[in-house]
Amino acid sequence: MDPRSLRASDLRFLLGLLLPVLTLEAVALRPHTAAVGALAIWWSIALAEALWPALRRSPAPLEATSPLPWLLRAFVLVELLLLAAGMRAVVDADWPVVLGVAFAVGFVTGAQGITFAHELGHGRSRADRALAWVLMSCVNYPQFMVEHYRGHHVRAATWDDPASARAGESLWRFLPRTLAGSLRGAWQLEAARLARSRRSRLASPLLWCTALNLAFVLALCALAQWKLLAFWLLQSAFAVWLLETVNYIEHYGLQRRTGADGRPEPFGPAHAWNADHVLSNSLLANLQRHSDHHMHAWKPFPQLQAMPQAPQLPTGYAGCILLAAVPPLWFALMHPRMAAARA
Repeated sequence: MDPRSLRASDLRFLLGLLLPVLTLEAVALRPHTAAVGALAIWWSIALAEALWPALRRSPAPLEATSPLPWLLRAFVLVELLLLAAGMRAVVDADWPVVLGVAFAVGFVTGAQGITFAHELGHGRSRADRALAWVLMSCVNYPQFMVEHYRGHHVRAATWDDPASARAGESLWRFLPRTLAGSLRGAWQLEAARLARSRRSRLASPLLWCTALNLAFVLALCALAQWKLLAFWLLQSAFAVWLLETVNYIEHYGLQRRTGADGRPEPFGPAHAWNADHVLSNSLLANLQRHSDHHMHAWKPFPQLQAMPQAPQLPTGYAGCILLAAVPPLWFALMHPRMAAARA
């Protein structure tokens, strides 16, 4: 791991720590303004990427290994500090402050915490995968750690995948289907894994993380800490909404063909929507280079390739999340792109 392999342009990934640090500072010192700050950052990124052509392309990938993955590990500590600051800020606050802090914290735990958990979970290190479990438990969604790697990456862009949106399906119809399907699929996949290895259910990290999440919620109820409970559940709900909205965007309307043997064709560039907008890529560990990620799931995020031949989103994820929330607008923008992609 040679720091000399880094280029000045790769320091843009430090933005991945800047956003949570700024949010931590706002939550700790100015909790009544935290939500406004989060909204301002989100909408500013969306507008800049939509209107400024220079931001529509990210630098070329790194070819060699680099210390950049350590940013993901450092983020875990920052997120834990942010959650602690959020709980401290809301425990005696007025309800509008509780809601605002939950939104600001959920923006970070969802947009970046889940994204970084996703990247850590794809790593070969057990320690990195353990950190991914920690981050997903922080948003009460540990089932992602099973369903994504053993379910979605096998079935993506097929009708069998609850995390792949179908053509004409609105975000609001997709959400209940993916939430229920992902939860059910995760427990089925975990039960099958334990049966194959002849291990007890007590060997399941999914069971333990789910139990810890339930125990924490019940403890807050028993202590009548209703503001802490609301903060904890609302930041989780917003974080999961961001995750599943990104899932909706990533494969919307794209489908792999099924062969004579009943198996889908190999995943290719045409089976995921891509974007190369530099601000979103810098904050989200190149997640928008999504075709290459599915084709080479173990590849570290600094090495992911842009694929201009893949279907392209109208703007970066920051803007597409807002567009997807308005189905007529989303359909008007995406369906001509789908027709072009199929052609």
